[in-house]
Amino acid sequence: MARGETYEEFTAKFEPKRTTDDCYTPPEVYDCVLRWAHREYGFDLAKVARPFYPGGDYEREEYPQGCTVVDNPPFSILSKIVKHYQERGVGFFLFAPTLTCMGIRNCCKVVTGVGVTYANGASVNTSFVTNLDPAQARSAPDLRSELDAAIERLRREKAKALPKYEYPDEVLTAPMLARYSKYGIDFRVGPQECSLTRALDAQRVQNKAIYGSGYLISERAAAERAAAERAAAERAAAERAAAERAAAERFALSPRERDVIASLG
Repeated sequence: MARGETYEEFTAKFEPKRTTDDCYTPPEVYDCVLRWAHREYGFDLAKVARPFYPGGDYEREEYPQGCTVVDNPPFSILSKIVKHYQERGVGFFLFAPTLTCMGIRNCCKVVTGVGVTYANGASVNTSFVTNLDPAQARSAPDLRSELDAAIERLRREKAKALPKYEYPDEVLTAPMLARYSKYGIDFRVGPQECSLTRALDAQRVQNKAIYGSGYLISERAAAERAAAERAAAERAAAERAAAERAAAERFALSPRERDVIASLG
């Protein structure tokens, strides 16, 4: 470890970096894309190729006559990949980064701009490039809608899978601070009022921990956090109530009904 370097900083140097060249596509997202592309372009599902995998070599891959590549390639060499397939007459529908896909030549850009979090944790604003479409560039509202729905299902499943813990006021975590930021609550704790902890003793005996670590905070800071929690709960409730009112169908009183009301009492 270097002088002044924390243990977390030291170990982080040995973790694999997440890049757009290392994006493992969630099966639910891939299946959604495959269904849409097949419905749109009518290629043979039995001849779909996926040459982009760890250790794979798309240039040496054998592509049967009439096959279609539907896959998520390394974005840094996407132009080279498109050129390779165009020269060999291989059909393709490939994932692409939204912000730079328009610069890829000799293919159609199917722009959805959907935010996809890939299996390795990398989040990429995603669109697609293809030689199956006669357009030069196009939107795809139905594909965007279907992808949004698939991603929302994944988010809900992940939320259900994560354990939900409740902590005493003397514990502070990142999600708590994120909640205060969301609801406009200024909360801060000084270095003399907190101590890093990865798990409470009650969690350790169950082989559990605070996800992402947290802090034990002073009694004074804990009292402020309790007040922040109450304020956040009140603002969250007000937000939900406002959303429910906005979603409700409103009916107006007729002149006859107003006359009836005026005559009452």
